[in-house]
Amino acid sequence: MPQQPYRLILPENRTTSVVFSSPHSGRDYPLAFLRKSCLDERSIRSSEDAFVDVLFGRAPEMGAPLLAATAPRAYLDLNRGVDELDPAVIEDVRPAAHNPRVASGLGVIPRVVSNGRQIYRGKISRAEAERRIDLYHRPYHACLRALMDESLALHGEAILIDCHSMPREALDGVTARGAQRPDVVLGDRFGASCASYLIEQVEAFFREAGLNVSRNAPFAGAYVAQSYGRPARRQHVIQIEIDRALYMDERQVRQNANFEPFRALISNVVAQIAAMGRQRQAPLAAE
Repeated sequence: MPQQPYRLILPENRTTSVVFSSPHSGRDYPLAFLRKSCLDERSIRSSEDAFVDVLFGRAPEMGAPLLAATAPRAYLDLNRGVDELDPAVIEDVRPAAHNPRVASGLGVIPRVVSNGRQIYRGKISRAEAERRIDLYHRPYHACLRALMDESLALHGEAILIDCHSMPREALDGVTARGAQRPDVVLGDRFGASCASYLIEQVEAFFREAGLNVSRNAPFAGAYVAQSYGRPARRQHVIQIEIDRALYMDERQVRQNANFEPFRALISNVVAQIAAMGRQRQAPLAAE
């Protein structure tokens, strides 16, 4: 089992209101979990946001905390609520109101990885599901809430950048024929999780870096954006999805030849986002 429920890298000084979080980049696969799965070790990693924590790894140098998962998404999904329990994979769970994420096998304890491939041969116990939630989900979100509260106290606002990657195939059904595929999809739950001027700035940073950007399709933001995004309270969440093909071999789950140049590009964008969280502090302090 992983030694810690998350990795938290803090800057020497919190100079920005921005917090970076990578809830799907965990890669510590428990041996007992792998033995229960009907997938091989490479296939089970297909739902992992591999290397996203590395891409955003310079955030602490820019004055912003970086919180990253240790547990893999196939084991426990930190971008789901603790009540998003799937009766098709967890024993003693009653069917609840329709939830499209749970129905598709992507609840807090996922039933499938990409392309609908089943993770387990049968079900896991309710006690095992609750154990995973207690060990990983609750500590991760307690830490994330504390980081957001600290930003609000220190800077008068909190901006959470929720960092993810998307499979190349996820864009196939949403890109019109002849249109340029998005390299980055920004999600703000159609304006519900973030003030418009902030996401406009972040979109401009990515476009200036030479990347094609779209918003909210096919990813608008899930549990993290829904739970932490409160623009009226100066608490904002922007979900970032990056096309994996830009920096990795998806089939082999390996960094490709473009990884280091792309990481440098993302680091420049991270620096701009962190600066955005510093520039806005002066007027807030004067109020």
